[in-house]
Amino acid sequence: MTIRTATPADVEAITAIYAPIVANTGISFELAPPTVDEMGARIVKTLHDLPWLVSEDAQGAVNGYVYASRHRERPAYQWSVDVTAYLREDARGQGVGKRLYPALFAELITLGYFQAFARIALPNDASVALHARSASSSVLGTTWAGGKRNFVRQRNPRTQQPSGEARLPEPRAALSRTLPTRDALSYRHASVHTRDGSRGRERDKEVL
Repeated sequence: MTIRTATPADVEAITAIYAPIVANTGISFELAPPTVDEMGARIVKTLHDLPWLVSEDAQGAVNGYVYASRHRERPAYQWSVDVTAYLREDARGQGVGKRLYPALFAELITLGYFQAFARIALPNDASVALHARSASSSVLGTTWAGGKRNFVRQRNPRTQQPSGEARLPEPRAALSRTLPTRDALSYRHASVHTRDGSRGRERDKEVL
């Protein structure tokens, strides 16, 4: 399996993977599938600062993708990103996600990021398992949070601080292929805020 940076030639394949997920499930947090042009614009915008990677199957067709996006706008969050992975339906359960995430994290570490977050709409056992494995095995500390349908909120997890002064994250355009020797910081905890729709009650639940 080949993992590489997304290119304009991948836009139709990426859109085809994502569209049925938006149209037929509640896990994407979107209401309508993006068009090919809209997806292309998202990829171009993302790649200016952050990684967007695709995997290819044995025939050279895109069977999954993973990317990072800004976590929050305030300056204190500039070392954190959100991460997302989607797989072609016939590629699920084959370890594609387990290979995509380490490649993404390697680039994020090089760019200077320390935390990665993923939001999961439940039930989604496969995604929960994937992100739980990523959280325990990746050199970039990953936290995940889940909730019912689209009502999900993450709190800022408490983290250790790097020794000395942390450098600011670099745009992906300045990416160096030399990985840092330090380990990225690990997470402490994450929490999820869910609503019981039948009773209109809100509650916080610790998930890590």
